Amino acid sequence: MSAAEEVVAEGHAAVEAVPKRAMTLGTGTSLVVLLALLIVPMFVKNFIIFQLTMLLIYGLAVLALNILTGGSGQFSLGQSAFYAVGAYTSAVLMEHFNVNYALTIPVSAAICFGFGYLFGKPALRLSGIYLALATFALATAMPQLLKLNFLEHWTGGVQGLVVTKPDAPFGLPMSQDMWLYYFTLAVTLAIYIFSVNLLRSRSGRAFMAIRDNEIAASSMGVNVALYKTLAFGVSAGITGVAGSLGAIAVQFVAPDSYTITLAISLFLGMVVGGVGWLPGSFVGAAFIIFVPNMAESISKGLSGAVFGVLLFLVIFLLPRGSRQILDRLTAR
Repeated sequence: MSAAEEVVAEGHAAVEAVPKRAMTLGTGTSLVVLLALLIVPMFVKNFIIFQLTMLLIYGLAVLALNILTGGSGQFSLGQSAFYAVGAYTSAVLMEHFNVNYALTIPVSAAICFGFGYLFGKPALRLSGIYLALATFALATAMPQLLKLNFLEHWTGGVQGLVVTKPDAPFGLPMSQDMWLYYFTLAVTLAIYIFSVNLLRSRSGRAFMAIRDNEIAASSMGVNVALYKTLAFGVSAGITGVAGSLGAIAVQFVAPDSYTITLAISLFLGMVVGGVGWLPGSFVGAAFIIFVPNMAESISKGLSGAVFGVLLFLVIFLLPRGSRQILDRLTAR
């Protein structure tokens, strides 16, 4: 077999193997998890409901990164920039133009998709650590850009912008936090189903073929440049939705809320949850939300050190993320 035939054969194997990889939970397990998510808010306080809402929001942002990195194999440390654009888009539309909060979400998704797609164009020349550094630069620059004087009228500058939390519609007997939780859950479920179908579609198989072997994918007729920029756009669009929901839930946006620390936290959530495993995105989100609080409860003065130790243990014991626990249970 010639070298060209070997590359083509490898491409066939990569494309055919992708759909067989389990990316989701089973139907029964998924229904149980969904039922729990629907019932739990009825029995807990508003603060816990708020935390669960933030878990779903960060889970969406980590899922978006999972599509980019786990799906197409491109590394990004700039998700906080797309998150900030989505958050500010909703905040500005709601507070300056009195647009309904639900209508701001698709607008944020569209703007962030375009932003991510355009950023992906020049990023085609980069890969691996160089692409990660380019996205790192984007995340570092975004908070400073939001503080520019000519944007201050819209963004509030350093002071930020207060966002009005919506009431439950149609006079439904529930608190603002509970309504926002169920609204966020509905959006999250829709995007999760979209993401699963995307990765199982022809485009998703093209993403993963590029991730496994770019040369083999190109030889199979995959438009590598198109699909790599498309992956950036889709990931940025979903991150923008998460940013919009985060702005509405927190009721405040400010440049210093979207620093490189947020981008690293999202990347950490993806690694802990399991790269390429979509349900792990929400496990990773739970880790970055609750584990720092646990570390602080153990030792306020050394909370950073305790968090580092806990993170080291998780990565040492579960190098493939939370997916490894499910694999062990299934094996038994």
